[in-house]
Amino acid sequence: MKDIYVLSAYETSAEKFFETLKQYQVDLVLDIRQKNDSQLCGFTKKRDLEYLIKTIVHADYVHDREFAPDSGLLEPYLKQWITWEQYKKGYAALMKERNIIPYFMSQYGKYSRICFIGTETKKRKSHSQVLCSMLQDCL
Repeated sequence: MKDIYVLSAYETSAEKFFETLKQYQVDLVLDIRQKNDSQLCGFTKKRDLEYLIKTIVHADYVHDREFAPDSGLLEPYLKQWITWEQYKKGYAALMKERNIIPYFMSQYGKYSRICFIGTETKKRKSHSQVLCSMLQDCL
């Protein structure tokens, strides 16, 4: 059995972000954001996060776009052209198309406490919750 957590990279302080990861006692932080390399990411920018996770949390860090939604799905959701339910259904279908459960187990099966880094805000939900639910149903 794996413990899977979800944490947003947005609307949080560095202190709260890293303290939460430490509290979860994760051995892997899996960044599933589509983009994590712009200055807008702040302390959660990929290069910084790689170093900070290893130093502060003592866990592995991986950015894996295989779990990220494609632009054709994400953009309509961000522009509110589709609802959360439509986005969630489209994301789940995309993950099934990518055979994500066997992929996840082959790549990350050795980890027991995993935290997905997503993009949830007060105004919008994130695909990280959908992925977490899909995996918890299968593990």
